[in-house]
Amino acid sequence: MNRLMKVFGLLSMVTMLLVVSMATVLAAENVDWNKNVIRATGGGVAPANARNIAQARMMARRAAITDAYRQLAEYVGGVNVDSETTVSMAEVQSDVVKTRVQAMVRGARIVDERQTRDGGYEVTVEVSMFGVSSLASAVISRPAVIESFPEQTADVLPSKVEPYQDGGWATPAPSTNKGSSAAAAPDGKAIGKFTGLIVDCRGLGLKPVMSPVIKNANGRPIYGYKNLDYDKVIEKGMASYARNMSEASRAGRNPLIVRALDVENHGGTPVLSVADANRVLIENGATHFLDDTNVVFLR
Repeated sequence: MNRLMKVFGLLSMVTMLLVVSMATVLAAENVDWNKNVIRATGGGVAPANARNIAQARMMARRAAITDAYRQLAEYVGGVNVDSETTVSMAEVQSDVVKTRVQAMVRGARIVDERQTRDGGYEVTVEVSMFGVSSLASAVISRPAVIESFPEQTADVLPSKVEPYQDGGWATPAPSTNKGSSAAAAPDGKAIGKFTGLIVDCRGLGLKPVMSPVIKNANGRPIYGYKNLDYDKVIEKGMASYARNMSEASRAGRNPLIVRALDVENHGGTPVLSVADANRVLIENGATHFLDDTNVVFLR
């Protein structure tokens, strides 16, 4: 009996993992991480017993709305709150989160609808990742205290600053820190007056998450939601995800641009060289672009 129960338990776990995996795939295709919205389009057809054209259209529309909300719930469930937790996992862990997410999905707005040529109906619904009544407000909890950004780590500091090849500014790698692209300013002084941060993770398989963390190569976090004003995080999120520089307007007109060495924690956490992380912390001390969440990840 115990052996049979273990088998059933294993099968249940495998089934749950498959469901979560499928939801994550669906979310990846239906979440706009640059505009921070989740969309779903549902379809409906009128039943054969509709009395007239008007009733048929109304019933098809109702079926399309129901289908759209069902799909939206699946997409929302696959969104990653952080690098290790999806919304579906958070719902399992907390009935409060589950209730909030369900209410948020039911409150989704209709952004487009149309009747199809075959007499069916399509409805597109949308929810915001951040803002009032958003997914963030449902799944991200308020930290007990705001933690200060860490101090820079002792490192070899270069003295020359050059333009980054795609715009913005970055410093060359010091010879003692292989792979660095934007090391700290000389003598620990901010020099760039930067408006934001762009972390270039292209080619590394970065996975978008709602609550990202940036670490240095020593494993030390330098940016996370516990360092930020909670209300600001809920209002606009911690970062946006873009495919190229033209989509990175969130970082402002004079961004500090660094290249990630790697991504960790299932692809959700960019890793910077120690020198790059130092530079980010120094410049943030001058213009507070991290505090303002003016952060963009290129993927």
